[in-house]
Amino acid sequence: MAAFEILIADDHPLFRSALQQALTLGLGPDVRLVEAASIAELEACLAQKTDWDLVLLDLNMPGAYGFSGLVLLRGQYPHIPVVMISAQEEPSIVARSREFGASGFIPKSSPLETIQQAVRLVLDGEVWWPQQTQEAIALSAEAKAASAGLASLTPQQFRVLTMVCDGLLNKQIAYELSVSEATVKAHVTAIFRKLGVRTRTQAALLLQQLESIPSN
Repeated sequence: MAAFEILIADDHPLFRSALQQALTLGLGPDVRLVEAASIAELEACLAQKTDWDLVLLDLNMPGAYGFSGLVLLRGQYPHIPVVMISAQEEPSIVARSREFGASGFIPKSSPLETIQQAVRLVLDGEVWWPQQTQEAIALSAEAKAASAGLASLTPQQFRVLTMVCDGLLNKQIAYELSVSEATVKAHVTAIFRKLGVRTRTQAALLLQQLESIPSN
């Protein structure tokens, strides 16, 4: 049995490879590392197995809007710690990662030793944040409402929501997900109820509250 089992969710193959190398060197050869290049692949891994020790999540992943991937994970799998990894290193990005429930934030520019140290700390039940970003930045009421609503969605509802916000019609979503149009309509109705919105435009605006760069 592997000492640790970690999901690496990043859409850049070279960075996933670098993380694989760093974690194997830092944690030993018996660590189990599984890669996912999109939110859909990440959800597939979590559907098969829910007792991962850690998820390393890129901020800008295909299938997610900014922090929506983090919010989805914290809502559906609150027992799995999530550490954000990003090339965007602004203090506001780090602070929002903390507010949305991450256990840490690793800038992609970090040295190998820093990545290893951060992961080891989180695996030990601690948190890890860049030293230069200890300031607190409060989330807006809109962002908090968006987070709460999104956290209540199922993975399939989340996929439907992102497609709605990408401008797809119910008929197109049904084709992409290989389900009936009636099923998509039922998902959209449930999504609108959970998010407290009435239109596709309102749903898209709510999801934008979780984009990686604050609007203010």
